[in-house]
Amino acid sequence: MPTPTKGPRLGGGPAHERLMLANLAAALFTHKSIKTTETKAKRLRPVAERLITFAKKGDLHNRRRALAIIGDKSVIHELFTEIAPLVENRDGGYTRITKLGFRKGDNASMVQIELVLEPVTPKAKSTKKAAAPAAETAPAVDVVDETPAEVAADEAVSEETQEQKDAVTDETAEVVAEGGPAQDAPEDVK
Repeated sequence: MPTPTKGPRLGGGPAHERLMLANLAAALFTHKSIKTTETKAKRLRPVAERLITFAKKGDLHNRRRALAIIGDKSVIHELFTEIAPLVENRDGGYTRITKLGFRKGDNASMVQIELVLEPVTPKAKSTKKAAAPAAETAPAVDVVDETPAEVAADEAVSEETQEQKDAVTDETAEVVAEGGPAQDAPEDVK
């Protein structure tokens, strides 16, 4: 568990704080979501994420380390058998804190802390090259089974685009022959 911060603790001494955070973590793992004050949730987050990291490793040593913090075997069993497989592919950020407003009695800021159990969608890696110009890179060729009608449609579209490119090239050649604004035009016109 991370060392307690200096200064006032949450409601008492360091031992009381440690026990309170262990109970909050047990409730979080049991119910998957709890409502508490913002300060307690911010202090609970590193404890809960550390326990989930123990559960992801899954060996006996880490089970005993988690049991030393929480102390309830049923909660540890649920953490290691149910929660750990759901967050197996997640690299971190196992909890989410959402603000709910203020408590009516003492105006304390209330939040909901919950486990993030949604499956992770891997991000597509960028294929951009920093110094490579677009003209030097060749487009990737995909092998796709197409019907003859689709092939004919693709060829017709490519012929139309080629005709449009030829028309643009002819127009720029005429402007250059007339001696018009070709001096201001970029040299790399396609």
